Parts: sequence; C-alpha cells; structure tokens
Amino acid sequence: MIGKIEKVPLRTIWKHEATGFTRWLQENIDVLNSVLDFNLISSPEREQSTGNFNVDLVAEDENGNLVVIENQLDKSNHDHLGKVITYLASVGASRAIWIVSEPRQEHIKAIAWLNETRLADFYLLKIEGIKIGNSEPAPLLTLIVGPSEEAKAAGKTKKEYAERHHLRKDFWTFLLEKAKTKTKLHSGITPGTANWIGTGAGISGLGYNYVVGEHETRAELYIDKGKDSEALNKRIFEELLKNKDKIEDIYGGPLSWELLENKRACRIAAYFENGGYRDGDTWEKVADELIDAMIRLEKALSPFISKLKS
Repeated sequence: MIGKIEKVPLRTIWKHEATGFTRWLQENIDVLNSVLDFNLISSPEREQSTGNFNVDLVAEDENGNLVVIENQLDKSNHDHLGKVITYLASVGASRAIWIVSEPRQEHIKAIAWLNETRLADFYLLKIEGIKIGNSEPAPLLTLIVGPSEEAKAAGKTKKEYAERHHLRKDFWTFLLEKAKTKTKLHSGITPGTANWIGTGAGISGLGYNYVVGEHETRAELYIDKGKDSEALNKRIFEELLKNKDKIEDIYGGPLSWELLENKRACRIAAYFENGGYRDGDTWEKVADELIDAMIRLEKALSPFISKLKS
C-alpha cells in the first residue's frame, strides 16, 4: 500500500522559530547538506551577535569558511533579506542560507541577482512540514535558488556592460567638451552611453555621427530616412557618390563609401585605429583626430547635401 503525503503546518512542529526550529536545525545540520552543493560541519553556533542583531546560526563549510543561516517560519520579507546581507557582511561569511516557508517572487529574484554579483554565495531554501499517514511530521527542504556558473557569468556580463556604458559616457563628455572649442556642430548634444552620438546634417535622416569602439573610432555621415527608405537612402548615397573625387579633395583624403549590406542605411566614413573608449591615455590624441575629421567631413559634404534639398 502506498501512503499519501500530507502537509503539516510548521507551527505545529516548532511553536517558536528561535527556540524550536533554529535549535532543532543546529542539532540536525546534516539535513541541509542533502540539498546544498557543499557540506556544513556539525555543531554550528546559535544566536551569534552582530551589533544590534543576532545571527540565527553561524556554521562552517568543509573548507573552514563561515556560513550564516537565517531561519523564517513565515513568508519571506524585506526585513529578513536585509538581515541576511547584514549578517553576511558582519561576520565575514562567504555563504548565506535563508530558509523560509514561502519564498516571494521578488525575493527569489533578489537572491538570484545577489549571486550574479559574485560577492558571496546565496541560497534560498523553502521548508515545509509533511507526514505520511500517521507518521511523525518531517521537514522537507527544497532549494529554490542558489549560485551557479550561469549566474556568475551573467553577473560578469552585466558588470562589463555597466563598465562599458560608464567609459563611453566619460569619453563622450571629454570629446564634446573639447569639440565645443573648435566647432558648434555637436554643441547641443548631451553625452550618453551608446557607442555613437550624432547631430542632423540639414536633411531629415542624414546625420553627422561620432562612433567609438573599444580601441577604434570613426566620423561619418549616416544616411537613414527610416522605415521603407532603402531605395531613397541608396539614391541619396549615389548622388553624393557622383561627387566622390570633389568631396575627398575637400576633405583632404580618402573616405569609406559604404552601401551597408543587410541594412537599409548607408554611410560615408573616416576610420581611425589609434584608440577607443578603453584607451584613456590616448583620449586627447583620439579626440583631436576625430574632431578634426568631423570638421573636414562636414565641410566637404555640406555643399553637396545642400544641393540635395532642391
């Protein structure tokens, strides 16, 4: 005969969180090892003081690293999440375990995010009380979210994105301030985090853009008049291309004339490989080179763009 699992209210098993469940867990710490990806050694310390608060349990893993354990026989809440982080920092632990009866979705996301930071390993466990028939009640622990290589990789990627955005904004701030002393072309532009900044070239859909990569830059006229404009973009490009020799003569050198494959847009550009947003020590030289190219590009193209208006 097969028995049926029945849920048992946790408060009928342990009337008090601290004196009941926490004490029981201290004496049966091995139940955690069955759901974790590491082992806790026996006899964790209970109610360790961290300033104005007490950690439910402080244990050690098999390598001697401290692990804080916070218990909650209720639905997860912000207060206990804050305590988990406070305890982790206060005792200098490398891992934190938060046990709750009902994990809320926002706290699942928060623990997953904390694992992406790679500052420590966070585990959120759900505890339930069960029994089969007339058996004694037993705890059922389920790992809801924990650290993983995927989470760490995602965190690393997000950190790189954030760093990239910060560096690009710093680069644009530097370049635009310097450009103001030489030309009014981009004087009304606010530094952003994208890899390009631009201003209109006198016709809707045509823009003079600065573009920056990790170690390269370019100044360009970008032609894109919007949705369903591929044929018109190409026609504008070809009209300018008819004057290629004159434009390059005024510019003072060759330019890259590009009918961009698999894109509706076209560009006319000057490329440079003397540094990008990750090369802070070359920004002075890069900015001077880029601004000079933009001034010459605008001077070379504007007469022919004006003719397009008619």
